[in-house]
Amino acid sequence: MNFLSKLLESMQRDHYESILVTHPENRAYLSNFNGTSGWLLITAEQAFLITDFRYYEQAALQAPNFELIRQSESLDKTLKELLILRNVSQIGFEQDNLTYAQAISLMSQNPQCVFIPLTGYIESLRMVKTTEELAKMQAATDISERTFLHILDFIHAGLSEREVALEMELFMREQGADGLAFEIIAASGPRASLPHGQPTERILQNGDFFTLDYGAKYQGYCSDMTRTMVIGAASEEQEKVYRIVLDAHMQALAAVKPGILGKDLDQIARSVITEAGYGEYFGHGLGHGVGRNVHEAPSCGKAGNTVLLPGHVITIEPGIYIPQWGGVRIEDMVVVTETGYRNFNHTSKALICL
Repeated sequence: MNFLSKLLESMQRDHYESILVTHPENRAYLSNFNGTSGWLLITAEQAFLITDFRYYEQAALQAPNFELIRQSESLDKTLKELLILRNVSQIGFEQDNLTYAQAISLMSQNPQCVFIPLTGYIESLRMVKTTEELAKMQAATDISERTFLHILDFIHAGLSEREVALEMELFMREQGADGLAFEIIAASGPRASLPHGQPTERILQNGDFFTLDYGAKYQGYCSDMTRTMVIGAASEEQEKVYRIVLDAHMQALAAVKPGILGKDLDQIARSVITEAGYGEYFGHGLGHGVGRNVHEAPSCGKAGNTVLLPGHVITIEPGIYIPQWGGVRIEDMVVVTETGYRNFNHTSKALICL
């Protein structure tokens, strides 16, 4: 079953006459069209892709299952004409992807339609990955892992965080990545306490923790991994904190299976860190879903109420972040299977001292 068929099944079950898709990743998921401008109108009988002159030829190649509609003055006006032509009286829309002004404008232009706000409707379909999607995510992870092995030979005291990040991005693209899954996090020394520390001109020094969190994008799908290392020799305290994070990571990883809630995995890791006396320094959720977006459902944080199912892809990334001292995060990406999980990552998680 293709992704459009999955959506049509859901629409029939939930009695939706039509759905307007404006979220770029949802549009690409359903149609394979990855241009930067366009809307989908999905009805029980037909699927339409509205785009402008710049992307019309591209859309014809990428979305053969959609009827192409050339945008006139604007997407809004073209949609209005299409809704009248198709006699559409009810339409679901992605309320989290339209501004309040855009939603009000669409409703006022189309008084003949009942507009139904939807949240996470298509995203819920995206949670369970197909074999083809998993293969693309494995390819993205393989690029990330090769990048890690490459960068270990590149890093040394005297380089800046920014120089390391630039080398990583160049290498990932040389390895076949379409681009970055997200901006590389490269935080060293005291800055390693910043969970999302962007690379700066700070120079790596002996004794620094150095956290690298990054991912590749391959054929529309993301990878996400984190490794923390020490420049030079590790101190006793650094080794202790690293062991605690690794223990939390491994215990949570071992518990991944169908039927468990995301928040229960979070609690397993959080308990390890809290019992070791560092609970106040683990301030984010254990993990998140990954797919076309690097952050998507299901959540594996404190509020992760989704029951994990085979085909869900999640990260396991506990951390300890001590202000003015540094921090550690270790992250793998896994897919839930019928019996447990499969890890996309294979590189060592032992503390590396460079």
